[in-house]
Amino acid sequence: MPANIKAIAQRIKELRTINGLSPEALAKEFKISLETYKKYEQGDKDIPVGLLYEVAQKFNVELTTLLTGDEPHLHAYSLVKKNLGPAVDRRKEYKYKDLAYNFVNKKAEIFMVTVTPGKKSDIHYYSHPGQEFNYILEGSLQVLLEGHEITLDQGDAFYFNSGLKHAMVALHGKPARFLAIIL
Repeated sequence: MPANIKAIAQRIKELRTINGLSPEALAKEFKISLETYKKYEQGDKDIPVGLLYEVAQKFNVELTTLLTGDEPHLHAYSLVKKNLGPAVDRRKEYKYKDLAYNFVNKKAEIFMVTVTPGKKSDIHYYSHPGQEFNYILEGSLQVLLEGHEITLDQGDAFYFNSGLKHAMVALHGKPARFLAIIL
């Protein structure tokens, strides 16, 4: 696993330990098997963003803190200049750039996401609490959302219940880039 996944796993383990909770208790609370939870906490398995949200909420920390180890400090506004937001490389098929990482107590997580073309066999479904808004900046993207296949092109906007299992596939052999706002 990449070093950043190991670092995220270590931060989760530290939060759990500091709060005096067992792996069994968190696995039960997050409705996942103990085996899966242990793999997440050991950094042996990629942690879905939905679970990271739940961990952040459980321990009252910013998602940014889990992802980067740094605390956000800005209260009035946040400015992220072009190409300067921290990369959150968690999955081979998705590349995230955090566009509001340094703002305290955000109401939404905002990412620039690039989906690289892949094979249908490489599709992984994810879900996380809340709702998500995606605005396609370039390329074409197929969204697979619990039995629905929606094709999005540049300029299209898509809002959905992110608690539903979903996956995104770049079309036409080219990367697709979109703005994702997760509420």
